Amino acid sequence: MRINERQLAQVDAQIKRLIASDNYYGRKYKELGITGVASEEDFLKLPFSSKDDLRNAYPLGIQAVPDEEVVRIHSSSGTTGKPVIIPYTQKDVDDWSTMFARCYETAGITNKDRIQITPGYGLWTAGIGFQLGCEKLGAMAIPMGPGNTEKQLQMMMDLKSTVITATSSYALLLSEEINRRGIKDKIFLKKGVIGSERWSDKMRKNIREGLGIELFDIYGLTEIYGPGIGINCPGETAMHYWDDFLYIEILDPKTGEPVEDGEEGEIVITTLVKEGAPLIRFRTHDISRIVPEPCNCEKCKKYPRIDIIKGRSDDMFKVHGVNMFPSQVEEILAMVDGVSSEYNINIAHDDDNNKDVILVTCEAEGRVSFEEAGKRIRELFKSRIGVTPKITVVPVGTLPRSEKKTKRVIDHRE
Repeated sequence: MRINERQLAQVDAQIKRLIASDNYYGRKYKELGITGVASEEDFLKLPFSSKDDLRNAYPLGIQAVPDEEVVRIHSSSGTTGKPVIIPYTQKDVDDWSTMFARCYETAGITNKDRIQITPGYGLWTAGIGFQLGCEKLGAMAIPMGPGNTEKQLQMMMDLKSTVITATSSYALLLSEEINRRGIKDKIFLKKGVIGSERWSDKMRKNIREGLGIELFDIYGLTEIYGPGIGINCPGETAMHYWDDFLYIEILDPKTGEPVEDGEEGEIVITTLVKEGAPLIRFRTHDISRIVPEPCNCEKCKKYPRIDIIKGRSDDMFKVHGVNMFPSQVEEILAMVDGVSSEYNINIAHDDDNNKDVILVTCEAEGRVSFEEAGKRIRELFKSRIGVTPKITVVPVGTLPRSEKKTKRVIDHRE
């Protein structure tokens, strides 16, 4: 997906804005002698930006407008170091709400819907983003926030919520709890807008069938507004993204070179009109691809698409010298009858024998032999990845459910 003339002009304006602001990136461009872009070749020579830059500029070194123009800040969790703080102008907030409302409309959600919002509020972009789009659309927002499942279900029944917004982990928890309580006939949900973490096909199936709803993937990240920068339309899996606000490249994560449309690589995003903290060529580490085939949906056909997020380039973990990704584990579990989507992996070092040990714990339905399921999973690990883990199979519902993102891999060697 090549950058067009309009987008080039917007990037050129952003570079000039950053230099004039003398913020972290403005100074960086000055040092490199960059004053703007006039061609795709110029654009491809621009340096990447990264989360490390944003941490180095903590707290507000990337702010590109005066304080009096900043109306709010949002922040990432900061679980792996200093948090990332992103300032927003009123235009940024308005643009974000426009994109988010467009996501709801793409999913067939209207101002007659009642949208129950379960992601967290506060510094995190999720809850307030879902609400912004809901209010822009004119639908009824039910701003529950995370947790308190008893209250969630009560409000869901009493207010007859038609749309649930959640992480996939919490959507699964709600689905299981609704079916455990036998209250599915009192639930009026029609659609689910799910984001924040990658989820397997088996997990999608469990949520979709458990709640009896149509599911939509919503995409976004704190550094780039938040959720709401892309979503799939009904009957499709690929997600439209809003190229009047963003330019997306797909690059080889190792070389940083563009890949052909249709090939997988790392999503790199440039904000075209963001004011508070413009980012140019921001490396997301999310793995996807441009979907070159046209969409069947007339309403949003003009917007380009990326595939569902396959994982992250920094999700890799290594055992016995073998590189592994959570997506590979999920593919293996999906091949074994009766095994659910839920699992966790514990990795430790056996000092006595001087070797790494990997333990995979997964769930299975009571109708299948746990011993046989474990044996089959172990065989698939050995044949497909080249690692033989210890396997523990437990009944469905045994592993903890999360109201936020689920941590799948715990490395005790760190």
